[in-house]
Amino acid sequence: MLCLLLAVLAPHGARAQIANPYEVKGVTVDVTAETASAARAQALREGQQRAMTILLERMTLKSDYPRLPALSPEEITEYMQDFSVAEEKTSAVRYLAKLNYRFRPGEVRELLRAFNIPFAETPSKPVLVLPVLRRAGALLLWDDPNPWRAAWQQRSSQLSLVPTVLPLGDLADVAAIGVDQVVQGDQQRLQAMAKRYDAGSVAVAFASIRHDPARSLWVLDVTLTRYNLTIDPQTTVVTYVSEFGETAESLLARAAKLVTSLIEDNWKRDNLLSSSHQEAIAVRIPITDLRDWLDMKTRVHSVAVVRETELVQLSRSEAQVILHYIGDIGQLIIALEQADLALRGEGDQWTLEKLRGGKKAG
Repeated sequence: MLCLLLAVLAPHGARAQIANPYEVKGVTVDVTAETASAARAQALREGQQRAMTILLERMTLKSDYPRLPALSPEEITEYMQDFSVAEEKTSAVRYLAKLNYRFRPGEVRELLRAFNIPFAETPSKPVLVLPVLRRAGALLLWDDPNPWRAAWQQRSSQLSLVPTVLPLGDLADVAAIGVDQVVQGDQQRLQAMAKRYDAGSVAVAFASIRHDPARSLWVLDVTLTRYNLTIDPQTTVVTYVSEFGETAESLLARAAKLVTSLIEDNWKRDNLLSSSHQEAIAVRIPITDLRDWLDMKTRVHSVAVVRETELVQLSRSEAQVILHYIGDIGQLIIALEQADLALRGEGDQWTLEKLRGGKKAG
């Protein structure tokens, strides 16, 4: 009963958050061969190739996908740390499984740098997506049907640097914010929605669909605005046109996937690491007790761009550390925010504190 309740309460259309950007979970394989052992061996080769592709595409911009290296199974082994079998079924000639792979961060970084492909590895907090559709003069958000919202719900679940979730659309959501307030960008209500779903930001995907009778095509205009607590709203406008014979519903489904990729690419672009050069910054961390320090240290260690935390001095009220990181200071600040940490200051005076309302690590 508890599992059923949790399933009912879970946000729709979620793209799950990842704890380790170099881990690829749930790779499905299904291979038939002359024997079960031959099928398993082939499945493992196919699985690691698929996992490597997922990993590299997760970390890079869509425009760089054609430049990604095509590696043989033997070459991929050099970049793998280990793998595990989550589920498996076998017969005399068939092997089906879900496989999890972990890759070596240092080796993967060097591979991408060797091909001059910039990459990002900082996972974002979840992004709450509010799909608003203008159709025949009406604005649809919580209304049923809302084919634009349905298109977002139908996206396949996928691990991403930028997990996106949809609201439940229950009575609490309807009471919290209306479609006019979403379109007008009522930031107080949008922030309340983000807090309800433990999201770091809200993306309003405002779509307007129309039929072009001259070309017998559907045209979908999408204005994507991302609201964040720490920066001004960011807006992107895109237009999608149906292909020959494509229905309005199919166009909406395709656009939902493309806008998801756009959200992910925008995040990656802000967090691209093109250099292996490390920087260092001296930071003061106010603490209340040893437990508080251990919690802060755990949070900092979870940040991908932080390579080392060097403790200089520890007292009852503060810790003085040197953070060794890659990227620039702006990227470090963004990465720390994803762990509910705020880095503030300038020059030689920097302080690292928990963001107000941030959850404890672990």
